[in-house]
Amino acid sequence: MQIIKLNAIDSTNSYLKNLSRVSRIVDETVVTSKSQTEGRGQMGSTWSSKAGQSLTFSIFKRFYNLDVNKQFAINIAVSLGVLNALKNLNVPLLSIKWPNDIMSRSKKVGGILIENLLESGNVKSSVIGIGLNVNQTGFQDYPQATSLLLSTGNKFILDEVLETVINAVLIELKHLEKKDFQILKTDYEKFLFRKDVVSVFAENETDSFNGIIKGTTDEGRLIIETEENTLHQYEVKEIKMLF
Repeated sequence: MQIIKLNAIDSTNSYLKNLSRVSRIVDETVVTSKSQTEGRGQMGSTWSSKAGQSLTFSIFKRFYNLDVNKQFAINIAVSLGVLNALKNLNVPLLSIKWPNDIMSRSKKVGGILIENLLESGNVKSSVIGIGLNVNQTGFQDYPQATSLLLSTGNKFILDEVLETVINAVLIELKHLEKKDFQILKTDYEKFLFRKDVVSVFAENETDSFNGIIKGTTDEGRLIIETEENTLHQYEVKEIKMLF
């Protein structure tokens, strides 16, 4: 594992992607930055973090036999890896808000952005961006956000959290191609935020309805049971949970 530490960058994901285009970088290379000015989330959303109080980093992972139809397995492995790391740091009441927001005490403590390079029906490599609120205490524009400090009452050393999370994620990724996908997906679904309880959702940003999260498809779509006892599948950004 090689770690590249930067003071400031627009996006650690973009940096790693550009680096991989011009050179054959070492597998499991990590890029971390104290400040990230253009952090990105799922489907073009933004990730805001405070320099010196949060972690923003990206991991480059090469694959050799991972079918393109199993891309969601990468999302699962990374989410479970982050969850395992936070458990080891005694962060309470952890869950995964579909598809890959990391929650503690029902508030978002971290986010994940995965960008895959596909070739001949397989995933050739992934750039995995992770943002984690560590010692930040103010979230004026993000009332549903929290940090490790707010959730536990303890202040953390950033480098120790970084090492713990990287190691836990890489453990999951190293075994990904050999693991049974259905077992992996079942483990992921156990931690789905608000699974099997009635929640309010908004479809197309306007129409709201009550539904119950039942799980995910193999491709990563969210399965929701409506009040009519019918099951519907949703892609990312097709639906929003209103709690």
